[in-house]
Amino acid sequence: MKTLRDAKIGETVKVKKLTGEGAVKRRIMDMGITKGIEVYVRKVAPLGDPVEVTVRGYELSLRKADAEMILVEEE
Repeated sequence: MKTLRDAKIGETVKVKKLTGEGAVKRRIMDMGITKGIEVYVRKVAPLGDPVEVTVRGYELSLRKADAEMILVEEE
């Protein structure tokens, strides 16, 4: 399945599942990334880390490792 890390710039994707355990998963959920929410990929740094997204109307930067824990599907 595709992860947020694999999403292209300008693409809007829908969160299907969060992988990861405990504190890491909780931190991602606290940032507003939950199942069913739409995420717009704004920018990706030249080396792929971090990924800048828009979620629930605000901008958020995610580390590559965190983006790989978010399974998504295309809208």
